[in-house]
Amino acid sequence: MSRRVAAIDCGTNSIRLLVAEENSDGSLRDIARDMKIVRLGYGVDRTGRLDPEAIARTLDATRAYAKVIETSDVEGVRFAATSASRDAENRAEFIDGVREILGIEPEVIEGTEEASLSYRGAVATLPDPGPSPRLIVDIGGGSTELVYGEDEPLAEISLDMGSVRLTERHLSADRVSEGDIEAATRDIDALLNSAARVIDFASVRGIVGVAGTVTTLTAIALGLEEYTPELSHGASIDPEDFTALSYRILRSSSAELSAFPAIHPGRVDVIGAGALIWARILERVANEGSLERVTTSEHDILDGLAMSVLDSLSLEKPQRD
Repeated sequence: MSRRVAAIDCGTNSIRLLVAEENSDGSLRDIARDMKIVRLGYGVDRTGRLDPEAIARTLDATRAYAKVIETSDVEGVRFAATSASRDAENRAEFIDGVREILGIEPEVIEGTEEASLSYRGAVATLPDPGPSPRLIVDIGGGSTELVYGEDEPLAEISLDMGSVRLTERHLSADRVSEGDIEAATRDIDALLNSAARVIDFASVRGIVGVAGTVTTLTAIALGLEEYTPELSHGASIDPEDFTALSYRILRSSSAELSAFPAIHPGRVDVIGAGALIWARILERVANEGSLERVTTSEHDILDGLAMSVLDSLSLEKPQRD
């Protein structure tokens, strides 16, 4: 019998659920996949604490996911919280609430593990992951993970820049000024300079972008009338076109962004910051290396988490032929 597992990824901006079944070749088949914008990381960069209302929103979403898991006959569950929970001094309040709802031990994973899980989830699910060495880019709300590798990860780093964090620091105006953009760009470039001590940008031939910023920009680039993951997954967008689109989104007003059907309403106020991070990474690699292709993956850390649950089940009780 095929094994069924569940994974929840709780980030700074959104919380996501995957219930998946193992195929005969070891790949995953989605049973349920959902995303809710909860903005758990609201204000964490400024206060160092999770906001009580944000905790309540996220726990409500967790209760809804618990109901799905209860009716899905899963053999294992993993709940992973990332950037906002790592940074918050009162994270125990949130973790205790999750434990009570799900009956499992929630994990606050480090950025390096987040990066490795993103790499696995992104690459394993692509029909053609593109040329290597490749760089996996996971732009979240509070952090951005960069993973450099070929058949497996070789180096990874988690950077304290994300769409929510950068918006709160520099880009909260409805239509951002050039001065705000310059300040945000300095922050991004400084962090990329530090990443260059770990990541060999000059040798990167392919980039795989994952998570909400990149998948949303891909949908816009493809001219989709609505966000359609099946069409975005595996799409290849010209790097220069991707960069130009990112800067256009950055300089758009909320009203202009809301007119794009592919942009989730919960992303309208932070998509510009994510787009700037994406643009600076694309430009950095293009300027230093021999970038051949940029590919979008709709699968990421969430899929990596589900795969890790299957790994654990195999260690506990190997399947019989």
